Amino acid sequence: MGLNEQGLSEAPRDVVRRQYLASAAGDLDALRATLAPDVEWTEMAGFPLAGTYRTPEGVTSGVMERLGQDWEGWAAHDDTYVVDGENVVVLARYTATHRATGNPLAVRVAHHFVVRGGLIVRFEQFVDTAKVRDAAAS
Repeated sequence: MGLNEQGLSEAPRDVVRRQYLASAAGDLDALRATLAPDVEWTEMAGFPLAGTYRTPEGVTSGVMERLGQDWEGWAAHDDTYVVDGENVVVLARYTATHRATGNPLAVRVAHHFVVRGGLIVRFEQFVDTAKVRDAAAS
């Protein structure tokens, strides 16, 4: 894999890792820079933000900003990467505290990314949505 105009690796694993780092830093501009203009970002059915978001701005406003409103310290801790060509599966965990209930969240998650041309074109989340709902319940 080559480098993009900014001198960053276009290798799928590296692109996905930059997305996690940008998210952890709260750098939505850097996060959007990892996403294709026609990205399809799907949050799992049963998750509070379930649905498919399109465009980098749609992802950050519909998912990232809303997570920050509802959860204190929301973080996705990326642990293990499995890469097969353009497909990257990340085993991770979410941690946060729900702002309204004060309940903590700690749940395992799997993310499937498809990276083409140095940009994320598709994302799909797999998570135990019952644990997320329980943390949000009073």
